[in-house]
Amino acid sequence: MKLKWLISGAAPALLVLVTACASTPRQVLVNESFSGKQATIAAGGSTTATLDSNATAGYSWQLMGISDNTVLEKTNNVYEAPTSALIGAGGKEVRTFIALKAGKATLTMEYDQPWTGGQKDAKSFDMTVDIK
Repeated sequence: MKLKWLISGAAPALLVLVTACASTPRQVLVNESFSGKQATIAAGGSTTATLDSNATAGYSWQLMGISDNTVLEKTNNVYEAPTSALIGAGGKEVRTFIALKAGKATLTMEYDQPWTGGQKDAKSFDMTVDIK
């Protein structure tokens, strides 16, 4: 009798726990249209920003900062070459950030030519990551 009561009482609590964990994604994929918005991910998860970039013209995305490096960390930056054979065609920069622990962090990036005299602040991207 006690076992049946224990199981019937534990089942709803377990369901709530599983549902809560399932509702927070482990990975969020974003692009430039997500700038200024907030993503929610689970601790240990990641967010990947895929941003238009044109390395052939000397432009790239510069990570200007992460407001709290104890909760969010940059792990990867990959340039995907253009799929077009046109000269000067742009590709994509794919940047991945890992959620280290619960908290919030805002990441800020600027698209520019990083050398002295190059064009600055052509575009910007910022987003807040809420880690559960």
